Amino acid sequence: MNRRSIWCVLLLVLLCGSVPAFSQITAIKAGQLFDPATGTVATNQIILVEGATIKAVGSSVPIPSGAKIIDLSDSTVFPGLIDSHTHMCLGYRLYGTNPGDPTSGTIVATSRQLLEGVFLASIVNTAGYRALQGAANAKSMLDAGFTTIRDVGNAGNYADTDLRRAIEDRLVPGPTVINAGRIIAPTGGQFPELLSPERPDIAKPEYLYADTRDEMKKAIRENILYGAKVIKIVVDDQPYLYSPQDIKFMVAEAGNAGLKVAAHCWTDQGARNAIEGGLASIEHGIHMSDDTLQFAKQRNVVLDATPFTKDMATTMGAPVWHTEFVDLLKRAYKLGVPMAFGSDLDVEITGRTRGQLAVDAVQNYVEAGIPPKAILQIWITNGARLLGIDQHRGAIRPGMAADIVAAPQNVLEDVTVLKQIRFVMKDGSVVRDH
Repeated sequence: MNRRSIWCVLLLVLLCGSVPAFSQITAIKAGQLFDPATGTVATNQIILVEGATIKAVGSSVPIPSGAKIIDLSDSTVFPGLIDSHTHMCLGYRLYGTNPGDPTSGTIVATSRQLLEGVFLASIVNTAGYRALQGAANAKSMLDAGFTTIRDVGNAGNYADTDLRRAIEDRLVPGPTVINAGRIIAPTGGQFPELLSPERPDIAKPEYLYADTRDEMKKAIRENILYGAKVIKIVVDDQPYLYSPQDIKFMVAEAGNAGLKVAAHCWTDQGARNAIEGGLASIEHGIHMSDDTLQFAKQRNVVLDATPFTKDMATTMGAPVWHTEFVDLLKRAYKLGVPMAFGSDLDVEITGRTRGQLAVDAVQNYVEAGIPPKAILQIWITNGARLLGIDQHRGAIRPGMAADIVAAPQNVLEDVTVLKQIRFVMKDGSVVRDH
């Protein structure tokens, strides 16, 4: 190619780049518009969406000629839900149609069978299959109203990164994904009781073992290299815990790349170590004492509780988990601990999608006596802040991404209508309207 041809190509590129791309303008008529940050409802609002972004919101916003009109005047409209603890690329089938109902032929698993199910899924299924599994789960989450999720690991050899990229490249539909890559843990991973001297690496590639500071640094950097957007560590579950100093070291290393750290903590001491280590969130926290909850509040560490419904906990072979999680929610709310919502689901149940199972968890918050306004703040506003996306998502206001959902009734009167979400818009595109 000669010099003149090169200049012609460059000129063509510049000219094409100077022509503004056409963006579809959509006007949503919202009968009731709920703001989870303030807990208020405004009536008869117009939400103007241009492309993927909200351009204007108000009762007197003019609707441009040619705009697509979506009439939700008989619905309550609010920002998309956020699941801060999920496992899109892990799923194993142990059960029948109705969890917890022995008359339906459902298998009620023992805790040992549950753990073996996790490992069997990771051993038998390739990363490719798990990415496809993740795509199906992500679509179901989006249909249920979850427009953002934080996938905290158990994705094998970085299938979660592949899922995130496929969604970002619009190859498959799904929520915004913030993924953790491989979980970092002391030797043995999360379930050391299933290991043996003959199979010491059975927990790989689910986990990166890291005991020394050099191993911790390498594990964090490897995750970042292969596409992790958050770092997930396991503090306890072994006879040996990560110390507050270990956790501070990992928080600093992750922070150098702008990433937050989330910590699996099942014991009270593990949670205390994590809080002292200065990370962003405690995952589960099921056995946290009131003193430790107060400590989390003082340090502004988010409790990302993962409460199972009664049926789900029973089916998973640990019915006490439901009672313990509901008690945790009650105590944390009473003490004013900042909370986000995580479903922590990794099972497949015939006739129920991952999204349906996730939204069912709203019942736990109702059972804990938490009012609808606070529940929605936990499920939306607090989740956006924890994930670091609150400047772009988690609210319906000008300049924010158009992640919008609608339910048939006022969510402040009955928050369980979250199970009946019938309209979902993600980045300005309607993905469900029925």
